[in-house]
Amino acid sequence: MSNVRRLDPSASPLDYFGSELRRRREEAGLTQGDLGSAIFCTGSLVGQIETGAKVPSRDLAERLDAALMTDGFFSRLVGLVLRSQLPTWFQPFAEMEGKATYISTYQCQLVDGLFQTEAYARAVLGVEQRDKLDEMLAARMERQRILRREQPPILWTVLDEAVLCREIGGRTVMREQLAHLLGFFGHPWTELQVLPFSVGQHSGMMGSFTLLRFDDDPDLHYSESYDQGHMTANPQVIRERSVGYARLQAEALSPRESAALIARVMEERYEEQPGSDARSVA
Repeated sequence: MSNVRRLDPSASPLDYFGSELRRRREEAGLTQGDLGSAIFCTGSLVGQIETGAKVPSRDLAERLDAALMTDGFFSRLVGLVLRSQLPTWFQPFAEMEGKATYISTYQCQLVDGLFQTEAYARAVLGVEQRDKLDEMLAARMERQRILRREQPPILWTVLDEAVLCREIGGRTVMREQLAHLLGFFGHPWTELQVLPFSVGQHSGMMGSFTLLRFDDDPDLHYSESYDQGHMTANPQVIRERSVGYARLQAEALSPRESAALIARVMEERYEEQPGSDARSVA
């Protein structure tokens, strides 16, 4: 057998996934090559997952459940595995975000992670996460599953107009990203507004932040510094930031006006140019 390293299943969700995959594969009397053929991948990839060298995708986890008849075990576990690939300081917020019933967020630099396309997210994460880019990208896309639940959270987002103008990944990526945003208008549980440059000074000038509300738990406020997340349930902070967010909502364009602005920026700034999908030189 090419891979003989045994994992400590208590070390991490990834190690638990790998050890359970090895155990259940061996119980089924399959080699890594046999299982790889059954789930349309290589035996080498199976071995890498079993030794914790590779992070499984959700699609692969679902195929494992089908091949090994494990009744959704790997599909349920892969969510924990992917969340564990997020930065350690971000994981507590991601866990609470997944439990929230109402999410209010203001973003001044980038499209919120819950709205990012795969190409946009890859460009953002690729700046500093090149060695673990695929894993980080999979983890970010996994966060978006909360929007596809039967009972998704109510999500209200205010984007600074600068987010629309900051070219991430090139014209094609931005055009696709803005088109993706437009697809959320009219969604029953999602509202999106743009805060225009014309507003001038405003209550979000200290930076991006998010408010999480729950059915049975205290509200939370979240913000970030360069390498650290700050999450608090301090009532005074919640009070001040809630008022600040209400002011942002009041000063932002209406959802209909916001959709019109996004469409206009998409066409005027990121219009497809014959023979070129490269970054603009302006």
